Amino acid sequence: MIDGKLIDECEQKLKDKFENLEKISLFNTEKVLKAFQKNKLALRHFNPTTGYGYGDEGRDTLNGVFADLFGAEAALVSPNIVSGTHAISLCLYGILRPGDAFVSITGEPYDTLSEVIRGKDDGSLSDFGIRFDCIALKDHKIDKSTIKEYFSKHTPKMVFMQRSRGYEWRPALTIEDIADAVAFVRSCGFQGCIFLDNCYGEFVDVKEPTEVGVNLIAGSMIKNIGGGIAPTGGYIAGDQQYIRLVQNRMTAPSIGGEVGSYAFTYQYFYQGLFLAPHTVKEALKGSWLTGAVLSALGYATSPDLNENAGDIIRAIRFDTEKQLIAFINNIQKNSPVDSFVDVLPWDMPGYENQVIMAAGCFVQGASIELSADAPIKEPYIAYMQGGLTYEHVKIALKNLSL
Repeated sequence: MIDGKLIDECEQKLKDKFENLEKISLFNTEKVLKAFQKNKLALRHFNPTTGYGYGDEGRDTLNGVFADLFGAEAALVSPNIVSGTHAISLCLYGILRPGDAFVSITGEPYDTLSEVIRGKDDGSLSDFGIRFDCIALKDHKIDKSTIKEYFSKHTPKMVFMQRSRGYEWRPALTIEDIADAVAFVRSCGFQGCIFLDNCYGEFVDVKEPTEVGVNLIAGSMIKNIGGGIAPTGGYIAGDQQYIRLVQNRMTAPSIGGEVGSYAFTYQYFYQGLFLAPHTVKEALKGSWLTGAVLSALGYATSPDLNENAGDIIRAIRFDTEKQLIAFINNIQKNSPVDSFVDVLPWDMPGYENQVIMAAGCFVQGASIELSADAPIKEPYIAYMQGGLTYEHVKIALKNLSL
């Protein structure tokens, strides 16, 4: 058990950070409200549709709200996008063609994209003759000298960035980092699509990547932007020319974004979005408190308390596998759902190492809810995310025993 006095002391030290988070939440809540008002959201937009979904006002209005929210020309929001990986894949397959190349300037993408990019005889990008190049980060920043040299020799169709850390020990990209990367890539003469995996990053700041020059972003509705209410789905937002290609990939070139029904209510997508700025603030407060307390106990955590957060994830480095598993199980045992379950490492599809996950969530796998996961490998790093309420994170932290 963590000493309550230590938690109280850490809260006091975080007072300024918490006040700033309140301001960001207020700004983004007003931003969402204005997008609803501009698109004249009405009760009829919650109605379900069936079949082809021609003229589905709930779907089309949701797309319009997301486009306005992200300062983008267009958006594609759909319950038929099953995950962030699916949303990212739709963008890659929609835009890239055989013989094209794309380059990641933030190092290797998250594990689940490995098969999408390099799989053999399973419909991967590699199977279609699409080349992938990768430029590692240097001191946790984009390696400008290597990127400049790369563009002097190659002309890729797409530049890819991953905002979140994945299973790496690095800070997530802040909006300032993203804006700087975009400006530098353009200064190298690149005129193509800059695409960013925005998972875990929505509403942590007052701007989104599409407002600082990114052409296309993608993410999951059961992470930040669903507010813990959206039951499924994903989104893509950006330039109209790219959204059209992604729509064609999701359905077919002849029908694009004109079809797609949902036989349940759209209410939870809208309601989750409305709550999302507040929910993200709660998750961030929980992340900072966890970081402060565990740092005081001698554990390395990221982001550092002197840094800005680029996403909602808190990475904690433990000394042993036993400590790592104990931490993950503590999250599970302090969950509202399946609190009685002992979680164990397993061979999760799409991951190189065994992974242990705590996810006692109301929506299965919703990482805007308090959850944590880790690959079982050295260094032993747990990745905690979410928390629908700050109080929940605080309770889980208070009950921690390593």
